[in-house]
Amino acid sequence: MDAKIYWLLAFVGLYWSYCIFWGIKGAITSKTSEDYFVAGRSIGTWVFVLAATATSFSGWTFVGHPGKILTDGLPYAFASFYALTIPFTGVLFLRRQWVLGRVYNYVTPGEMYSDYYGGSSMRVLTVLVAFLFSVPYLGIQLRASGALFNVLTDGLISTNLGMILLSTVVVIYVASGGLKSVAYVDCAQAILLALGIIVLGIITIKWIGGWNLFTEGIGVLVKNDLISANRLTLQGFSNRVAMPGSIQIVSSGSNAVGGVWTGMMCMTYMFALMGIQSSPAFSMWAYANKTSKPFRWQQVVASSIVIGIILFTFTIIQGMGADVLVLNGIFETISDSTLVPKLINLMSESAPWVVGLLAVCALAAMQSTGSAYMSTFSAMITRDIYKNYIDEEVTEDRQKFIGRLFVVVVAVAALVVAIVSTDALVMLGGLAVAYGFQMYPALFGNLYCKWISKTGVTMGLIAGLLAVTLTDKMSSIFPLPWGAYPLTIHSAGWGIFFNIIFTGFASYFFPDSDQKNLDKEKRHAFLSEVAGVPESKKKLVPLAYCLVLFWFLFGFGPFAMIGNTLFSDPNIPATWAPFNLPSIWIWQLVFLFFGIFVMWFLAFHMGFSQPISSKKLESTFNNYFK
Repeated sequence: MDAKIYWLLAFVGLYWSYCIFWGIKGAITSKTSEDYFVAGRSIGTWVFVLAATATSFSGWTFVGHPGKILTDGLPYAFASFYALTIPFTGVLFLRRQWVLGRVYNYVTPGEMYSDYYGGSSMRVLTVLVAFLFSVPYLGIQLRASGALFNVLTDGLISTNLGMILLSTVVVIYVASGGLKSVAYVDCAQAILLALGIIVLGIITIKWIGGWNLFTEGIGVLVKNDLISANRLTLQGFSNRVAMPGSIQIVSSGSNAVGGVWTGMMCMTYMFALMGIQSSPAFSMWAYANKTSKPFRWQQVVASSIVIGIILFTFTIIQGMGADVLVLNGIFETISDSTLVPKLINLMSESAPWVVGLLAVCALAAMQSTGSAYMSTFSAMITRDIYKNYIDEEVTEDRQKFIGRLFVVVVAVAALVVAIVSTDALVMLGGLAVAYGFQMYPALFGNLYCKWISKTGVTMGLIAGLLAVTLTDKMSSIFPLPWGAYPLTIHSAGWGIFFNIIFTGFASYFFPDSDQKNLDKEKRHAFLSEVAGVPESKKKLVPLAYCLVLFWFLFGFGPFAMIGNTLFSDPNIPATWAPFNLPSIWIWQLVFLFFGIFVMWFLAFHMGFSQPISSKKLESTFNNYFK
């Protein structure tokens, strides 16, 4: 075997040993079901900062994201704003959910929704959303890891065998130790994910021959696009370096001229990614925290600043540099799925140990999200289905056993789907985050808006899930005239549109009872006092709305196409400045730093993620409910 394979197996063996160690340690310390499912509500500040970051940015960030930049150019790179929009959801919801988890001892979001809205419909729908999110999302990570092992071992380990090996190790440590083991393993995974992306970006620049040759190569590719008339937008720009419009009036996004990544598509795609932290799993991350101190540090520093800067630099360098490597003869051909493995393999002869390290970085990225969803979904099945409908007196040990059993079940389901149906898996994976975003009205009703009724939120969620399904790539299996992403609007956008309409009308025509509304009003008054915007900052609320709206519309929305030509002519590389960057890349960097400011303004200055003392929490709760 090559030296790189020995290094790969050595690094992977060390990493998997670390994972299993935390699985065993978590199993020893998990005495109760609460210990197992929400880590005994004891996760510390920096553990959450790293674990939540790892959960938010999966193997897609490591492997798929640079691959899409390769195929779709800088317009797709607007998706890198998910480094900020994912934790933007956390700014809105996490602290208030932590409060509710503390005072009501919720373990699953189904318990929270059922308690607030009444009945069991939202409990069941929440479990359904968790299932629709977890299985395909985990399946994508497993398949990607298997494919990576297959390439890096030169076919020694098949794709399916790689998937089975990965899923076995994940099941061992997740089933053994529950969410606490997931959190501590995620700490290492977050560091490895960031390190791997940076190193791959450096490798790309090194093999191209430096920054100047990198930007010159992009300029040559743009000129070739103009000569061949390929990849041109309606304005006649190469879509490598220009957004193809604000919106396109086409029946299906696949028919858009210059590519699907218009301003509306980019913004509504951000809606989908915002579904990661509005998904049921992240409610349980909120419940698991010891304090509310870590939220703002994860949202602003770890995610917005660190991951944001990495994505808008090193990931773009990988994606845009790949075709330059082909142009320079380093690669014969390259595709989105082979980009990262080929970049890793560049170091096979000169530094085989780097291949092993980067393989572990990729593996960690792929495990980081899947493990959390396995753990949280098993908790929801146990608490919301088994305990609620089958055995209300189920013991603590029995709950842990059932939780471990369903970790295995969800892993096997994801593995079967990944092996049997690759194409359907890709489509289902695209649906997963869009489904998660449909929880937004339910969260707003629970945490902010008392007028949203049980009937309204239930009908809205059902309508949203259906609209997402019928406007995503899955629509290709149905004879539907509008196809996927009609009007270049992502399925998450269509889903939330119908979700809000049904939620609003049904809440108006089918309100909750007067007694229920009184109970809800009391709860909202409590949340407003203990976790609301401080009185001294309320005058800044209109400014906060304006900043967010401006950022969404201009930073990566329909007005972002101004950035195509604001700083230079995208078709004339000689005008690109500063740093020989095309205008749209500079626009993205400008709004990255503006977005970081917006996140700081909301989380720190406005107090949306301000820590809450246990003493204040207890005294305020007693004032309202005892």
